[in-house]
Amino acid sequence: MGSSETHRIESETLDKRVPLFEVAANFIRNNIKLGHLYSGLVLQEGALADRLDMSRATIKRALEIIEGESLIERFSGRGFLVSGENLTPKRVNLRELTLDHDDSQEESGKPSWLRVYDDVAFHVTRSPVFGRCRIVEALVAEEYHVSRTIVRDVLARLQERGLVQKNRTSRWVVDPLSSKKIKDKYELRKILEVAALASSTLPYEPLKKLAQEIGALPREEQITSDKWIAIDKQFFDMMILSTPNEDLATVASNNKLALEACQSALFSLGLPPDTQSIMELGQVIELALSGSTSTASFMLAQHLEKACDRTIAQLKITAIIQPPAEFPSYLQFSQS
Repeated sequence: MGSSETHRIESETLDKRVPLFEVAANFIRNNIKLGHLYSGLVLQEGALADRLDMSRATIKRALEIIEGESLIERFSGRGFLVSGENLTPKRVNLRELTLDHDDSQEESGKPSWLRVYDDVAFHVTRSPVFGRCRIVEALVAEEYHVSRTIVRDVLARLQERGLVQKNRTSRWVVDPLSSKKIKDKYELRKILEVAALASSTLPYEPLKKLAQEIGALPREEQITSDKWIAIDKQFFDMMILSTPNEDLATVASNNKLALEACQSALFSLGLPPDTQSIMELGQVIELALSGSTSTASFMLAQHLEKACDRTIAQLKITAIIQPPAEFPSYLQFSQS
């Protein structure tokens, strides 16, 4: 088997693995559904982290997901309360409570390099908008209860994807996402994605359905960040990744990765999704489906130029914002 085929299979395996924070969220969600975690029960990061043998940062992310689903809520004390009719805080030792672990054990078991990779990648890809940071190997090992050999393997794989680098003193670092870097990545997007669009075999019916969905969006209302991300992903998957040139698709995907993470980080800070950007994608789809590939390519290039300007404008806001507290301790930010 060739190295490119091995890399493809490895990438597909990574995509199918469930990140640790999602495993934890599924565990909490399932036990609330079963009634094991009942109304008013106090959930704290530390106890859940011990119970699942995961880091506090992972549990914190999982609790935020479950809070967004209105299954738990904040209160005046530490932690969260399980939502329901009786919200009188009930403090029980979660380490001794009978809980259903079947799904979480099947999905996760002991954290392997794959699970550690997913979690580290999640945080690393969102850190560049807040400046330069260093990754401390020993703290990564401590956070996930794994050896430093596994940590080095994870970081080496992230380095292959251009997400982390080693500086002159052989320390692992994540470079900040500067305006110049954003411009460079969008310039590369124009080259790669326009070329991919020109050679793509477009799935007509799914794209027609996506164009109709975009057309039905209310112009006067702001769409949610989840909807924005979902439409952007569908567009990219069907319009760009449908190219028969696998190498082109791989490079285009890797180049877009940092920009996707940047956008997710900006959304998490409360910056609103841009509906106009989604409308522009709808125009590209309609032109492509009508057979006007050259005009669609031109519109895509115009869209990417505007998206670049919008991203840089949003990025300037983060210059006065401190990195969120939920970043794990192994990511150490600096001003230099």
